Amino acid sequence: MPRRGLILQTRTHWLLLGLALLCSLVLFLYLLECAPQTDGNAPLPGVIGENYGKEYYQALLQEQEEHYQTRATSLKRQIAQLKQELQEMSEKMRSLQERKNVGANGIGYQGNKEQTPSDLLEFLHSQIDKAEVSIGAKLPSEYGVIPFESFTLMKVFQLEMGLTRHPEEKPVRKDKRDELVEVIEAGLEVINNPDEDDEQEEEDSPLGEKMTFNENDFIEGYYRTERDKGTQYELFFKKADLMEYRHVTLFRPFGPLMKVKSEMIDITRSIINIIVPLAERTEAFAQFMQNFRDVCIHQDKRIHLTVVYFGKEGLSKVKSILESVTSESNFHNYTLIPLNEEFNRGQGLNVGAQAWDKGEVLMFFCDVDIYFSAEFLNSCRLNAEPGKKVFYPVVFSLYNPAIVYASQDVPPPVEQQLVHKKDSGFWRDFGFGMTCQYRSDFLTIVQISTPLCPPPPYPSTGSPGDFYWMK
Repeated sequence: MPRRGLILQTRTHWLLLGLALLCSLVLFLYLLECAPQTDGNAPLPGVIGENYGKEYYQALLQEQEEHYQTRATSLKRQIAQLKQELQEMSEKMRSLQERKNVGANGIGYQGNKEQTPSDLLEFLHSQIDKAEVSIGAKLPSEYGVIPFESFTLMKVFQLEMGLTRHPEEKPVRKDKRDELVEVIEAGLEVINNPDEDDEQEEEDSPLGEKMTFNENDFIEGYYRTERDKGTQYELFFKKADLMEYRHVTLFRPFGPLMKVKSEMIDITRSIINIIVPLAERTEAFAQFMQNFRDVCIHQDKRIHLTVVYFGKEGLSKVKSILESVTSESNFHNYTLIPLNEEFNRGQGLNVGAQAWDKGEVLMFFCDVDIYFSAEFLNSCRLNAEPGKKVFYPVVFSLYNPAIVYASQDVPPPVEQQLVHKKDSGFWRDFGFGMTCQYRSDFLTIVQISTPLCPPPPYPSTGSPGDFYWMK
């Protein structure tokens, strides 16, 4: 009897031990099954979908890598250019030092002393003569033009934005900031301490007394670099209570800044004939006339508007809008030319230019979806010169507000959308549809070649949501 109880107790013990081992095995398998995956193909946290998360982060990593590679390439190019300039300057300094040492020994010093500066100045002036700063250059097409970038005391408006740069930003690089400050100071030196030619101009001016300009009188500037010649700077200064502008042109031929010219520009009597070809798009025209009323009628007051309308549909609405502006603002300086044919922007500009019969006039070829300011109208007057210069402003194209402000219930007013940010728009530096030029220059071009102007690279009639800003 005791042996049977011992056997039963031993079997129970082994049975419990087996159950414990079985439970441990089940628990181990459960932990293995529920443990997080460590395989490379596992989905990344915070992203739904296995393949989507991996591709997203790979694309992000590739974008950052391309950004740093572009930045590194740019820095290497700048370093190489600086090394080359430093080597050239070192060779010139060494040459000057050798000539000075020769002169100290009493051998030909007088001749070298007078010859060296004249040779250097002759070289610098030859660089200016080769550049487009004084005379024009023959180009194969409009895409060969080197565009200007504009700047003020605080900001630089950049065409080439890259991956991280903004269309409007402060000059964060010290070398660029010091360069622009030096240029503005040089322009002030030219105005405040004129040479004999400038003094004669000062005597003929109606100011009556000499005024001193400072950096607060700087309005805007433009600069561009010809890689094999140097950098050209166009500076404009203006006193707050005067309409006359001071224009200074400087050139840096990979050496010290050199003055090209200094002049006074009076734009008080300069009238602009704004020519707008139009077909349908009456709502856009109503918005255009609202800006026209605020800027041209109430502020500038030296504007004539020419509207060339194609077709009959919407013509009565356009007439009603113009009559409403006339009655509200007592504005009569406009011309409406109806054409019963299909829309053609070039023909509309030609008809609008031919319709003016009061002699020479500055014309601004404008589209109905352009928003401009009073400052732009002055820039149009300052940068166009009959027989010499035609001004092609670069338009800042705004993205569709329904997309940019999709998170808001209602897009903000137009005035609050006019910001230079890469999220809100981009510089349309490939379009040549907007231009400021004198009528005589335009008619000369028409006689030389037809059609009047090539189709712009964007649709002439625009598209819903398109809006262009000219500061």
